[in-house]
Amino acid sequence: MIVRLFIGLPLPSEAHEVAAGELRRLRQRGWPVRWVGDEGLHLTLKFFGEVTSDRMDTIAEMLSFAGQGMRPMPMTLGGAGVFPGPERPRVIKLDVEADSELELLQDRIERGGEQIGFPPEGRPFHPHITLGRVREGHRLPPDWSQVLQTVGGGTTFLADRVVLYESRLSPSGPTYTVRQELRLE
Repeated sequence: MIVRLFIGLPLPSEAHEVAAGELRRLRQRGWPVRWVGDEGLHLTLKFFGEVTSDRMDTIAEMLSFAGQGMRPMPMTLGGAGVFPGPERPRVIKLDVEADSELELLQDRIERGGEQIGFPPEGRPFHPHITLGRVREGHRLPPDWSQVLQTVGGGTTFLADRVVLYESRLSPSGPTYTVRQELRLE
């Protein structure tokens, strides 16, 4: 059986409410964007893509090793932005500011993934929460940059869990199932 897997940080309730509120404000603008569902708000650390289900235990074990000795990490929701850049925005995101502990955890996961046969991402890690993706063949309206300048910023939270998620795609959007949860203590 084939499953889609990724490792991410779920948002604690206070940060989730703020991010979901910003997402609701943006949805009301009518932009040509496939918005993430409120339940899909998270910070991705490593996307594995489609793998055979028998690899799930190996990935879960790698995650346990990567998280050893890691403590809960303070983070702050930053402002909104886009990927890959302002010339042709494709992804709308909410930045996340964190100290070097998050980079260390992500690097451990990236290196652990490489050791079990998953190539590294190949580009620098930029912590963020994806809010939506611009629909194929569409562009954002001319005022998108000014609108995004009014989004987010300032909510501090403590990330205390790392999760191995299974992602199931459907016409109404992806649904995520927790396959392993690692508490940071």
